[in-house]
Amino acid sequence: MIKAGGAEPYEARRRESLRARYAYGFVFFATNLLAWFVRDYGARTLRGLHHVPVCGAGDSKCFQSGGVLRNALQIFFWLMFATTFGTRKLHEARNSWHSGCWILKSLVYAVSIGIPFIIPNIFIQLYGEIARLGAGIFLLLQLISMLHFISWCNKRWMPDPGSNQCGLFGLFLSTICYIASFAGIGVLYFLYAPNSSCAFNIFTITWTAILVMIMMGVSLHSKVNEGLLSSGIMSSYIVFLCWSALHSEPQTGKCRYHMKVAKDGDWATIVSFIIAICSIVMATFSTGIDTKSFQFRNDEALLEEDTPYSYEIFHIVFAMGAMYFAMLFISWELNHPTRKWSIDVGWASTWVKIINEWFAASIYIWRLISPVVLRNQLVNDEGFVPHRPAV
Repeated sequence: MIKAGGAEPYEARRRESLRARYAYGFVFFATNLLAWFVRDYGARTLRGLHHVPVCGAGDSKCFQSGGVLRNALQIFFWLMFATTFGTRKLHEARNSWHSGCWILKSLVYAVSIGIPFIIPNIFIQLYGEIARLGAGIFLLLQLISMLHFISWCNKRWMPDPGSNQCGLFGLFLSTICYIASFAGIGVLYFLYAPNSSCAFNIFTITWTAILVMIMMGVSLHSKVNEGLLSSGIMSSYIVFLCWSALHSEPQTGKCRYHMKVAKDGDWATIVSFIIAICSIVMATFSTGIDTKSFQFRNDEALLEEDTPYSYEIFHIVFAMGAMYFAMLFISWELNHPTRKWSIDVGWASTWVKIINEWFAASIYIWRLISPVVLRNQLVNDEGFVPHRPAV
């Protein structure tokens, strides 16, 4: 029981906990910029690392892709995950560790970043394989967060089936989403399939259009009756994933209509690189703070002394996000050289995004039809149960 006058300290701790999220977000952003700097310019500016035994005279072990993998930000967030696991109350000591103690955490951070530069290269390569798995898990977490956001939008702006509510705003958003989706597909054909020789791009875009129409049809089916808003948002999302996949293709210029291949370091490449960095950081941050999406029960009312979000989920999302960023910087290939100011470019990146798009659409369609399938299965199972005679 909270004593009189205890509400103010809890409120102060709550605000401190919420502010801490932005501090961790800044650490995440700054460290990933450091990883990029080590990849592109570390060999020239950090010559002292050549004297480190595990680095040697070459550039591949501690710079380029090796430098990205050694910039192990996820170690820091895994340590934070382990030390805040199970924190539920604002008065616990682990809450103070999560929200404060920044000088001590700065030392932990420095050690976490420095240790990988004395680890033999064979373990760094092994970590690269683990990072691929972690990056895939991060994409799954992003999908779960996206589905949770779609459900929230649908409940907020679409009327319940059978009610007399109109839902004009939801209908307006649905229209905007579908216009954007089909217009985006048209733009993709124009930009990435300028001639019939671009068979791969044509197939990818066409299959995306088919998925959009399937999702729209399923959501409007009388047995599903989901409405157009959720499918419209999801359609926009998979069209974006399709664009992202095509944009990650190696820039040969063959299947890009009147698009000049950018050179290393020109202003267009730099601007697009910065936008990509910021958007991925924002996506990681929004996924990390949306901890309710990853909890089995999120309908419990928060008490005054409860933490405002799950610390362990927050830190594990950022740890996975660090692995995902590492894969973007090396284009999902451990020993493949990358161009300066490039991010997530190559056929490996393209296929990762295409598979992510198809998987996201499949999960969403299953989410729509699963209640109907399970209901029919339950009815069929009950049909074989003999009725007991009335007593």
